[in-house]
Amino acid sequence: MNDRSPTLVAETGRRNEAAILNAAIHAFGTQGFNGASMRDVARGAETSLSNLYNYFPSKSKLLAAALRHANAELRSRVLSAVELAGDDAPSRMREAVRAHVGFVVEHQTATLVATNELRYLDPEDRAALVEDRDATQDAFERIVAQGVADGAFRTPYATDAARTILGAVAAIASWYRPDGALGRGQLAEQYARYALALLEAPLTR
Repeated sequence: MNDRSPTLVAETGRRNEAAILNAAIHAFGTQGFNGASMRDVARGAETSLSNLYNYFPSKSKLLAAALRHANAELRSRVLSAVELAGDDAPSRMREAVRAHVGFVVEHQTATLVATNELRYLDPEDRAALVEDRDATQDAFERIVAQGVADGAFRTPYATDAARTILGAVAAIASWYRPDGALGRGQLAEQYARYALALLEAPLTR
């Protein structure tokens, strides 16, 4: 895993908030939710502990905010890629998967936090995040439905296809290494082909 992933949260308009959220992602990703303290996050954000509490009243609320930003960035990338992909379902799926893989590789730590630390959210924050994730999954489900309807995808398992694809891509975060055999572009292309094979679509470029 990258020791320090590229910055995920851009400036929010509130001084120190982006630095706090990015430090939280790093701390939760490297130490786990229970292992990381609010003091660790404050130190990583180069701010005081009292200032940190001015933004987030608890560690759970901080985690929820960080994950909301991560999911919003992922969904934005996927939707932008789909919009630019053209009208046919295979092209749209290919670009959606490539965008998702790109996010996981670039923000590996945030992906691991989203996968491993979700259970520490308060019930209402967990429900809200699940709803946000469902909106991201829905983008993939719409492409699958389009492809099944027009015959481009021949899978008999359309209902589970989007969830399977998203799970496979998210799992990249558990093993990817920047110095490994596969570069980001190769990995994105490979997983796009996996997705199209799962959907039983032609693998033409």
